Amino acid sequence: MTEKVLDASPPAVRVQGLTKLFGGRYALRGIDLSVNRGECLVVFGPNGAGKTTLVKTLSTLVRPSSGNVWLDGVNIRSKPSQIRRKISLVSHQTFLYHDLSIYENLKFYGKMYGVADPEQRSREVIAQVQLESRMHDRVGALSRGLQQRASIARSVLHNPSILLLDEPEVGLDPQAVTAIRDILEKIKALGGTAVMTTHNLEQGLELADSVVILNRGQIVYQASKREVNIGSFPQNYARFTEAG
Repeated sequence: MTEKVLDASPPAVRVQGLTKLFGGRYALRGIDLSVNRGECLVVFGPNGAGKTTLVKTLSTLVRPSSGNVWLDGVNIRSKPSQIRRKISLVSHQTFLYHDLSIYENLKFYGKMYGVADPEQRSREVIAQVQLESRMHDRVGALSRGLQQRASIARSVLHNPSILLLDEPEVGLDPQAVTAIRDILEKIKALGGTAVMTTHNLEQGLELADSVVILNRGQIVYQASKREVNIGSFPQNYARFTEAG
């Protein structure tokens, strides 16, 4: 009988006992979770549940009060600079320079990340988010939705192994939401990993490999996609968050 060989590689994202205090108030309370390579974890929860704090902690923008986070097997406390080259973040802040054009912003980030051909790669990701006709427009002159599209292009410029998205669909039109879906599928196909927060239950369940519901800084529900009853999930979500 042939013995099955197990994959000994660590999960792409591992969180253990994570807490975060702001002025004596817990934003996160003992979070434990893991996300395997090539998968997308979608985090649901009401406003104030701790979703954004979780994503900011994973991205090293916020320091944990206690607990540990490993990304690609590296503890974010010990090597934050190394971690930042592996990850990317899409949030309400675009991280783009408003006085530069979309193309100029992406070329800058491409050089900063050491992308082999930043000009060509910038054009590729601009096409992915359907901004070719606006690529030379100054970011500050764009609508909020177009700025968010440009931010999504920035986030995938260096092919991050872990993509973090905090409600990326806010302010986007349906075409741009489709672009997010396509980008996530490409990242997963290359073995990358995503953690995304959203209020959109239908879209989140479509993209997820596993789901978490946060409420008052705690995980109140956690399951793989195959364990989720799609039809009853909205009712279960309401039940788990009604005290929020």
